[in-house]
Amino acid sequence: MPELAFFSGTMDCGKSTLALQIVHNRSARGLQELIFTRDDRAGEGKLSSRLGLVTDAVEAGPGLDLYGFVVGQISRGGRVDYVIVDEAQFLLAGQIDQLARIVDDLDLDVFAFGITTDFRTKLFPGSQRLIELADRVETLQVEAMCWCGARATHNARTVDGEMVVEGEQVVVGDVDRPAAAVGYEVLCRRHHRKRMTSAAARAVTLSPDVLPITSG
Repeated sequence: MPELAFFSGTMDCGKSTLALQIVHNRSARGLQELIFTRDDRAGEGKLSSRLGLVTDAVEAGPGLDLYGFVVGQISRGGRVDYVIVDEAQFLLAGQIDQLARIVDDLDLDVFAFGITTDFRTKLFPGSQRLIELADRVETLQVEAMCWCGARATHNARTVDGEMVVEGEQVVVGDVDRPAAAVGYEVLCRRHHRKRMTSAAARAVTLSPDVLPITSG
């Protein structure tokens, strides 16, 4: 039976890489994909992974009816065997409902990939709706790691190198952005709660105000 599957995790856990792997595997079997994405790091209408892989996609802006788009493709003679949606956390809740309708009314598999929570540890509306509607929700097993070596479970936003916990929910950035720009870092819960990024940890270690502990 066709299903709506949601693959979730933090940044750096391989979501986009898995999406591209599914495309590769199914293409090898003669199946034709339709890919939607939103605000990819490679630019509009692109699905990319941090491993350097990239492919074309349909930019799923807030005004796009995903169900209507798929129906239009099929009506014009295009072939659609399944649907991939990357950066699904950025979609509107109504667009997630459209994905469910693609599964139920068109009998197509939909594989959605996204971050579950934002830098404030709050659910993205798109991810929340996917959790509510998906036939299957999977947390990716490729674990991103906090700078301390623990499993990373939270996404942190930095501005000018400082971690912030307030601001707009969606501000496009990347883990590879310079400190002077909006950037992101994955942290364990403990260090997200303490707002201790890798840069902050280094600053504490190198601070001349930190006195060495001596015995005797």
